[in-house]
Amino acid sequence: MPSSAKKKSPASRSVSGVLLAWYDRHARELPWRVGPKARKSGERPDPYAVWLSEIMLQQTTVATVAPRYAEFLARWPDVKAMAAAPLDDILGQWAGLGYYARARNLHKCAVVVAEEHDGVFPDTEEHLRALPGIGAYTAAAIAAIAFDRRAIVIDGNIERVVSRLYEIATPLPAAKEEIKVRLEEIWPAKRSGDFAQGLIDLGAGICRPKAPMCLLCPVSENCAAQKASRQENFPVKVARKAKPTRVGAVFALTNAKGEMLFERRPEKGLLGGMLGLPGTEWKENLNGDVFESAPAKAKWQKTGEATHTFTHFHLTLDVYAGAAPKGFRRSTDQQWIRPDEARLPTVMKKAVKAVEKG
Repeated sequence: MPSSAKKKSPASRSVSGVLLAWYDRHARELPWRVGPKARKSGERPDPYAVWLSEIMLQQTTVATVAPRYAEFLARWPDVKAMAAAPLDDILGQWAGLGYYARARNLHKCAVVVAEEHDGVFPDTEEHLRALPGIGAYTAAAIAAIAFDRRAIVIDGNIERVVSRLYEIATPLPAAKEEIKVRLEEIWPAKRSGDFAQGLIDLGAGICRPKAPMCLLCPVSENCAAQKASRQENFPVKVARKAKPTRVGAVFALTNAKGEMLFERRPEKGLLGGMLGLPGTEWKENLNGDVFESAPAKAKWQKTGEATHTFTHFHLTLDVYAGAAPKGFRRSTDQQWIRPDEARLPTVMKKAVKAVEKG
């Protein structure tokens, strides 16, 4: 049994009831959410909308996702429409959102739901997890929010709330199981989706990482960390290792029409399936002649650098520009596109800007 499991738990009815009452009054209005008032009037969440929002929100903020979500929904209003779309269209629409494997899995999942489930999402965690791109958290979130299943949802906001509520001393991520045990004690049998969203809203707006607004918290009387004035000590996290730096070079080849040569990156790997400038591999050091990776023999001039930080490393790219030589022919995985029309991931947008500034 976890060490903190011996501490007295807040009454299940107290925490869940008080939090649900708070959520009824203060729920955020989000484009993918059916709020408590609408639910009471009989409106129910669209599982497709819940799934789409949950995939888009992974490793991304609500502020970033909200306008992009509306664009996705307008273009592909249901799962069958998304399944029928070419993968390139999905990847292009996803440009700038990062973690591009999500876009590929989004399309794969849509195809499976459309073809194997006749466009109807499964309503249990077990069957949801069998779909491409849906892990434990996403399956629980969809089951709870879309279908009101009693599924224990745990994201970063909920981890923070529960860690403080119980003064969980185990560092994350090892504390996840202990957090789940605690949530099992207080998770209501009804209104599971509202309870999950209420916890998320509480963590996002009040039980913040720094300077939590405890005077406004509906469950502050039950919070062990607040009583001990140790709110910001939780959740406990293991110190992160410094991110390594990788380097590379990219080449912006332009033609007489003002178009730039882009190529489709391999489907597997970082930025998989996205358009990008031709270039070298990304390594700790650039050894050898970088121009061996250039798409053509041109008068290359360095115009600047593009820097970007990924989850596990920092990247610095030397950016070179040159004009296409006479008689140049692109390969089958390359295409000429005007830079302002290309749907590019963020790091490649930075590289193109370095060319324009240079």
